[in-house]
Amino acid sequence: MVIQILIIFFIIFVLARIIRQFKMGEITNRELFIWFVFWAVVAMAVMVPKKTDDIARLLGVARGADMLVYLSILGLFFIVFKMIVKLERIDKNITKIIRKISLDEKEKNE
Repeated sequence: MVIQILIIFFIIFVLARIIRQFKMGEITNRELFIWFVFWAVVAMAVMVPKKTDDIARLLGVARGADMLVYLSILGLFFIVFKMIVKLERIDKNITKIIRKISLDEKEKNE
């Protein structure tokens, strides 16, 4: 019971931070929606843990907590994949910019 209360307070804290980031223009409407849905699902899983067991059994997993761990790991792998792709794109763009600057400087010096 105590852990449920702590997690709910944590969720409220995170949602407040997300709203602040949205107001500052750091995240888009889409990202705001995705985070709100994610944290709403987490809140529901915390408040009604027996439902996660029912959903887990439908998916062929013994316990709801195990299902949440599996889904979390999948989500984290997906996020890491997206970050790697984005970093590689940024690296290529930086390389193009540096090449252009070098060529422009070389032309100036000649």
